[in-house]
Amino acid sequence: MAIIMEGRTLANKIKERVKEDVLKIGEEGIKVGLSLLLVGENPSSEQYLRATLKACNETGIVPYEFRFSDNVSMNELLNTVQAINNDERIHGLLVFFPIPRRLNSRKLVNSIIPEKDVDGLGSVAIGKFAAEESTFQLYKEGFDPGLAKQFGFLPCTPFGVIRLLEHYNIPIEGRHAVVIGKSLAVGKPLSLMLLAKEATVTVCHKKTYALKDITRQADILCVAAGRPGLVTEDMVKEGAVVVDIGINVLPDGRVCGDVDFENVAKKASFITPVPGGVGPVTIAMLLENTVKSAMARL
Repeated sequence: MAIIMEGRTLANKIKERVKEDVLKIGEEGIKVGLSLLLVGENPSSEQYLRATLKACNETGIVPYEFRFSDNVSMNELLNTVQAINNDERIHGLLVFFPIPRRLNSRKLVNSIIPEKDVDGLGSVAIGKFAAEESTFQLYKEGFDPGLAKQFGFLPCTPFGVIRLLEHYNIPIEGRHAVVIGKSLAVGKPLSLMLLAKEATVTVCHKKTYALKDITRQADILCVAAGRPGLVTEDMVKEGAVVVDIGINVLPDGRVCGDVDFENVAKKASFITPVPGGVGPVTIAMLLENTVKSAMARL
């Protein structure tokens, strides 16, 4: 039976450090502020919002909520982001995805100034990361990621996966890592991070042929497809490390990941639960980036 890689212990450790930094900044008369922008009523996003608000309250970060209906105009969203960019009380902005398809999500994210892009999804942050000019390279070499805002912030979810693997002392170097999902939010940056850690990486997606044949080769299998129960026991090799990044809200309100947890856990060596696995670490990364943004202004 697999060892459960719960993320709350690591997340609490990170949040304690964030709380200490928030208090230090407070001595300078600065309150750390994080804006949260939600469009529509997506159940997964609503859950993420509630968890983020709770984490903000635990660490002393002041949340600013911006909620919009599904019929909001792109112009209204861009004007809101511009106002947040100019608001000195706010040190970071998180946009909850997905947003309605008629809206240009990349234009929205790229309208966030880099020093407030604490989710690390803007073109500047992604470009520097892909070019190996980000704080991940400094982190990789054993340096404190620091406050150097010119490097951009790291995407919270994939960096949270790396931190969680390291927290459980799981070797990455030389291992075959398979990532299911190629989104800019998770799959692509996670594959680059695993490459930077010297893993051999295969990226799969909905058009991948013979998916099972590939996943059964994985030493580390990371799943971020947004499809409940996608990965079953027969898709995992004995002793693999399985990281479930999916968050799906079922019609009855239950939350599950992309992996058939109960059965895959019988075969894996390590596995993350949903909820309680990668999610808490993702939020801790977001708060860590926000407080770094605030400290960079001191």
